[in-house]
Amino acid sequence: MATQGADVLVASNRGPVSYTVGPDGSLSSRRGGGGLVSGLSAIGPDTDAVWVCAALGDGDREAVRRADGGLLPAEDTGGQRVRMLDIDAEVYTAAYNGIANSALWFVHHMMYQTPLEPVFDAEFRRQWDAYRAYNQAFAQALAEEAAPGAAVLIQDYHLALAPRMLRKLRPDLRIGHFSHTPWAPPDYFRLLPDDIAAELLTGILGADRAAFLTRRWADAFTDCCHAVLGPGIPSGTEIGVHGLGADAEFLRERAHRADVDERMAVLREQIGEGRRSIVRVDRTELSKNIVRGLLAYRRLLEDHPEWRERVVHVAFAYPSRQDLALYRSYTDEVRRVAEEINSEYGTAGWTPVLLHLDDDFARSLAAYRLADVALVNPIRDGMNLVAKEVPVVSDEGVALVLSREAGAYEELSEHAITVNPYDVVGTSEALHEALTLPAPTRAERSKHLSDAATALPPTKWFLDQLDALRA
Repeated sequence: MATQGADVLVASNRGPVSYTVGPDGSLSSRRGGGGLVSGLSAIGPDTDAVWVCAALGDGDREAVRRADGGLLPAEDTGGQRVRMLDIDAEVYTAAYNGIANSALWFVHHMMYQTPLEPVFDAEFRRQWDAYRAYNQAFAQALAEEAAPGAAVLIQDYHLALAPRMLRKLRPDLRIGHFSHTPWAPPDYFRLLPDDIAAELLTGILGADRAAFLTRRWADAFTDCCHAVLGPGIPSGTEIGVHGLGADAEFLRERAHRADVDERMAVLREQIGEGRRSIVRVDRTELSKNIVRGLLAYRRLLEDHPEWRERVVHVAFAYPSRQDLALYRSYTDEVRRVAEEINSEYGTAGWTPVLLHLDDDFARSLAAYRLADVALVNPIRDGMNLVAKEVPVVSDEGVALVLSREAGAYEELSEHAITVNPYDVVGTSEALHEALTLPAPTRAERSKHLSDAATALPPTKWFLDQLDALRA
């Protein structure tokens, strides 16, 4: 327990640092990135802050065992105070994989094949008990670490119950909850058992403020409250919208380092002199719609043979949640379709699809810089920062083909070519339109996209939430 309470607290499943154990038993730490890390650093050294997160692996658990009072060494965490929770491994797996990623994520992204799933049986109820225990562990830690009247920002669907639990322990605190995913409309949200749907909503309504990435997701949450809890709910909880933007300063500096230049040279050689490029950079998450993107590209080559040997689809599909069989199967399908396209259309001097499944941030930035077209076609996405990042670092301007189901659509649709993510033929035609845009038009659109994408950088996104919560 902290000897002095913190004025600002952040709670999230993943923290700003991770640990690995070396062969000699030594611990090495690695700092993470993202909007929360940037945002929390923006509050300045005079604010006493603590980040509460879960231990995600053996290295993290060993670091917790060695930590003084549960707080990690400041030299590992960039000077931030971080309290990492060593939650029982079975409880964590049931809460994280069983509920958060296999139920709540599927509901909010509307991903179930409803003739067969979901099945909310006794095993689901057992996992739900674990999800409660996981949330209670966070609420308890936050209650212990917070100074009187402190501001607490709780993140995402992993911790939907924690605001109400924390409110019971510490009614003096200012509590906010932020959802980084879409929020399902009432008809889909009510796939959940009635009591659990109500528990999720009242859990978030334990916060003074519940915030979302877009107005669409905020309105869906309010509609669910009305449908499940009754008219007039939410009352007493303010609903906010904060659209997370790209960190332009970081991206532009990082995109011009030597390792990125090296990877650009390799990519240019792989693409071939004078050819155009269609770039996508995604995790192999089911919502990213990578397979339909590949099918749309195949349709482009079929319907517009003039593009054969003149364009290459650079597809980065980085592994995600490979501990779940469904995700492994999806990755296999991505690989299969890409190989099929290369087999069907490839020639001795032209590989139609360059597929990379190994994560490489520098290579992603290199692809951002040289992309003629960026394909961002998720089935459903809370925001999708790739749509915002590519225009920011593009060297000569990029045409953005964007799904209307991405949260970024609200801010970028005016200057993007928008698509229905299920419509493979429509997406194919959008790719053709994007490839045929005159260079000056593409550059002008790209500039407007970049301006919109950087309107709310991570530091402002975080501080706006903190200011609104304190107000």
